[in-house]
Amino acid sequence: MLDVPRLRLLRAVVATGSVRAAAETLGYTPSAVSQQLAALQRETGLRLLDRAGRGIEPTTAGRTLATEAEPLFEALTRLEGLVGDLRAGRVGSLSIGYFASAGAAWLPPVVAALHAEFPELRLDLRMTEMRLPDSRPRGPNPQRVPQGNRGMPDSYEPDVDIFVERPEWTPPAGADVRHLVDDPYLAVVRTDDPLAGRGEVPLAELAGRRWIDNDVNDGACRRVLLRACAEAGFSPEFAVETHDYHTAIPFVATGIGLTVVPELGIRDLPPDVTTVRIVAPEPVRRIHVAVRKSAAQHPAAQRAADLLREVVGGAAVPRQD
Repeated sequence: MLDVPRLRLLRAVVATGSVRAAAETLGYTPSAVSQQLAALQRETGLRLLDRAGRGIEPTTAGRTLATEAEPLFEALTRLEGLVGDLRAGRVGSLSIGYFASAGAAWLPPVVAALHAEFPELRLDLRMTEMRLPDSRPRGPNPQRVPQGNRGMPDSYEPDVDIFVERPEWTPPAGADVRHLVDDPYLAVVRTDDPLAGRGEVPLAELAGRRWIDNDVNDGACRRVLLRACAEAGFSPEFAVETHDYHTAIPFVATGIGLTVVPELGIRDLPPDVTTVRIVAPEPVRRIHVAVRKSAAQHPAAQRAADLLREVVGGAAVPRQD
């Protein structure tokens, strides 16, 4: 393979017409340029330069080689620019994992800001709560509501991951993990339910009630809730199984039962439905964002984590038109 720095020297000598001018242009000494050109002649087996008086004259082979090398140096220039863009996060791709309620509440302004700041960046958004297999035990004869495709390998690791802390959780190795918010669970009941007029209800009082399930699988959100129920001394009886909060909440309006939903997942309640705070114990899911170690130097990854903290903290994300 030809030595690219030597080709660059030949190209400069042909363009400037002298070894001295090429040396000054590229920051070499004239003797170093002469030595490298002699090495290139040995490497190619071609006579590339002839002496002409006190100077040199490129041969036909030398001129041809310098001319044909132009596309190579154009490509190298583009690659060098690409490296600079990748370092600055202006091109390439970034994967963001999220769960449904966080995605709906936080991702639109974050993604809009990322597109404005990194216009050539390709974003890959994945709902990572779909990763785990559905293996949880169910209540007696639950009525099943069809579920969509789970379809994501449990090994999937996004560059930036918005996730709920599991019991006995430890931080991912090498990841930059930032706490975003603690999200309490609320009981969703009909407005004519005896619980509706109360400011809070002990979790144990929900033990004898019929519950509407609302989780997609045995994920972190479900485990937080079931752990709190176990602490209160019971296991919920699920009368209906759904797989998302916004499907479960309208079922509450029918009078079938109540559902328990993290506060972040509650939006646009039907007029005959309300929420009640749960205490003793209060189920709370801790939400974090992690930037994977391999993406730690990606400016867009770090910016995404910063934007998420701003959005969660109530700060307005500036738009860049």
